[in-house]
Amino acid sequence: MPSAFTSQLSMPEIPVDFRAPPPSPVASGRRSSVTNDEVLTEFLEASLRVPDLVLPDKIFPKQKLLETPPKVDFVSLCFHRDDALRDIVSDSLTTLGCFQLLNHGIPLQLMASVADAAAGIFQIPPDKRSPATRSPEKPWGFEEYHAGEEEEVGSGLNEEFVWCNDNELKLKMEGIWPIGYPNFSKKMEMVMSRIEMVAMKILGGILKDDPIELEGDVADMGDHIHGHELGTLCCVSKHCRDNANDRWANSLKYDVIRMLIRGIDYSHSLCLHVCNGSSEFHVYSKKSWLSFCPEEGALIITVGDQTQILSGGHYKHVIGRPIFKGEKEESISMAFLYSTKKTKNKYQTNRGRSISLGQQAILAIILTLVYHVMIYVYKKF
Repeated sequence: MPSAFTSQLSMPEIPVDFRAPPPSPVASGRRSSVTNDEVLTEFLEASLRVPDLVLPDKIFPKQKLLETPPKVDFVSLCFHRDDALRDIVSDSLTTLGCFQLLNHGIPLQLMASVADAAAGIFQIPPDKRSPATRSPEKPWGFEEYHAGEEEEVGSGLNEEFVWCNDNELKLKMEGIWPIGYPNFSKKMEMVMSRIEMVAMKILGGILKDDPIELEGDVADMGDHIHGHELGTLCCVSKHCRDNANDRWANSLKYDVIRMLIRGIDYSHSLCLHVCNGSSEFHVYSKKSWLSFCPEEGALIITVGDQTQILSGGHYKHVIGRPIFKGEKEESISMAFLYSTKKTKNKYQTNRGRSISLGQQAILAIILTLVYHVMIYVYKKF
């Protein structure tokens, strides 16, 4: 024991090599905290400063004033199959996206009667329109009205109502306007049936295709078309009273801005505009806009997104708007958005109908009873 203790005492000590890190540099203190605050303040002010934006005065970069869409005879185009006239229409749809249709066979008295009946729709008080107000779930009905909107912008399209042959719309409007709506709806159905016949003939003529084949082509487009599948729609617009020059300019700006924000509400093949008495007709596209004086009694035909797709991008998709300048009375215009029916989708839906579990159970019971009856009869005889 003493020897072990003596050996522990005689062991040499091992030095520990411990080195501390160098000290951190200390600020010289030459710049005061006040100076640092000033530099930070200048940087923040420069970062948060909003640059001055100089917006162009014109709504669109280019306006075409010297071009007028051709006036086309409906009988010569669709029944006589005039190739020269068809080439004129094709060129107009390529460059302008529209043309004027004459001799279409729809009586002017009938269209005027529908417009007079449509004026009563806008006499319904705004507080009673809520059941038939447009929404993402209900693409038909009144355009939502904001108080003070007219005073701020002087909207030329003061109010709008979208009509279609829908049972829910019919029930709601008959509850709001029980006396006048059945008469208006009946007249609208008469005009729409004639409009659809004209549109079907024109679409087959400009695309050089059979209407039945066109329906299949529209069905094949699938996700490219995004409109509501309600058939032909009619946008009825009431134009404001006493639209002076200064108010008309504000109206045009508001109309274009609303069109750009909303884009296209409904996918369609053709739009047939009824705008008798309008001073001008404007056609808007992505790059320019066209202004011309329409022929009295003519239907203005504009190309829809479906026709642009079916033509391989050859025809120009545009949006048309009638303009009423200096009118002392309210005016009504109608735009019929025609879309070919998707018969192929309907056929596939009916073909792929499923049988419910209850029906399957009843069928199984019936087959079991029939089986036992057949076995009994076989053994008996």
